Amino acid sequence: MRNVCLLGATGSIGTQTLDIIRLTDDLCLKAFSFGENIDRAIDIINEFKPSFVCCKKEEDYKKLAKMYEDITFYYGEDGLNSLAQLNIENVIFLNALVGSCGLLPTYYAIKAKKDIYLANKETLVIGGDIIMEEAKNNNVKIIPIDSEHSAIYQLLDSADELEIKNLIITASGGSLRDLRRDELDNVTLDQVLNHPNWKMGKKITVDSATMMNKGFEVIEAHHLFNVSYDKIKVLIHRNSIVHSMVEFNDNSICAQLGSPDMHLPINYAINGKKHVKCDIIEPLDLSKLSTLTFEELDNDRYPLVGVAITSSKKGGIYPCILNASNEAAVELFINGYIKFNDIEKIILDDINLKLDGGKIIGLLGRNGTGKSTLIKLINDLLTPTSGEILINGEKPGIESKKIVAYLPERTYLDKSMTVDQVIKFFSEFYENFSSEKAYELLKSLDLDSKMKLTKMSKGM
Repeated sequence: MRNVCLLGATGSIGTQTLDIIRLTDDLCLKAFSFGENIDRAIDIINEFKPSFVCCKKEEDYKKLAKMYEDITFYYGEDGLNSLAQLNIENVIFLNALVGSCGLLPTYYAIKAKKDIYLANKETLVIGGDIIMEEAKNNNVKIIPIDSEHSAIYQLLDSADELEIKNLIITASGGSLRDLRRDELDNVTLDQVLNHPNWKMGKKITVDSATMMNKGFEVIEAHHLFNVSYDKIKVLIHRNSIVHSMVEFNDNSICAQLGSPDMHLPINYAINGKKHVKCDIIEPLDLSKLSTLTFEELDNDRYPLVGVAITSSKKGGIYPCILNASNEAAVELFINGYIKFNDIEKIILDDINLKLDGGKIIGLLGRNGTGKSTLIKLINDLLTPTSGEILINGEKPGIESKKIVAYLPERTYLDKSMTVDQVIKFFSEFYENFSSEKAYELLKSLDLDSKMKLTKMSKGM
């Protein structure tokens, strides 16, 4: 029996992974985590009878622990890290978390010598160099779940990386692909979430509309397949039938085709790189396809792809800033604080902050939007994420350019700090704490270092 440890079981990838487990006789859900949907978590517990469960919230942890005395429960970031380190035989550790919260559990699972079945983009976006080095040092495989990377993984199964001329990653163009840039200002959340081809969670669907997800996928491909950025191309492919292609040195191109269904890459990965029959995957009938179209990526229409690649090339703390800014901005849009186009503006404002001798010049920019990134960045490095910051005791409105950012409960920042106080704090922080030190902290990825940084910040 193979035991699955599934992080993010109630999300889109997690739900489809459970579908595969139901259909596979030798798979057992041994452990899982969930976020906000406790009712769905209860359904999963009753159906699959796991031994270990991690909740996001302490109140859910207390409630479920009373309901199921034979199950070991955890909660919060520490709980995720504990789940990642469990000594489970024949384990399939599948990380389907959304956001930067997926980084540390991946790291701890690698340290525990577990192969990683990876659907969490941010793990490699933020810490790709670190994660791949740790995987190599611990003789651990990183097996991609993303449809694009799964396609390349299949195509390169017997190829030497020296034979590769280009990796070609396809992109649907997202839900707003037929709109001009001047038509994007007033699009609604419902419009953005109405993807023409894929059924996904809110965050990834918004990322698909901005095409930040494709920038992330280029970064992931660079780390997963050890291919330089100049050999990774993006093509708009509206059909979402060709998931990726590999161009070889002899100018031949191999493509992986399939229906736009995430069950396919999950099934391939979870069954050990085997094309095992799976009746819930929709067959692809080529005779019903009149055309397959491909278009060159328009960088003016989708500038965030280039921004993501440039940030990753710079390295150091830049990928972390990129991801933190994107997470904060997307959350603001989903919650109705900003317009769709503001996502891009905030990210560009944040990533263009200049690092000079360890100081961030123009820390918050002239309109203060950088605060969203910096609050989230520092606290992602330091502590778990929950709760939220309040400006003058209230949620700030976008009209005043005051940005909401999520903060941990155990934070050294006062949740009722004024904007001026927040600005002063981060100004002092970056005067005393260089980007190089921040990157070294990220590399260490251990709780002791986090606590030392917290104390360092308090003592400034």
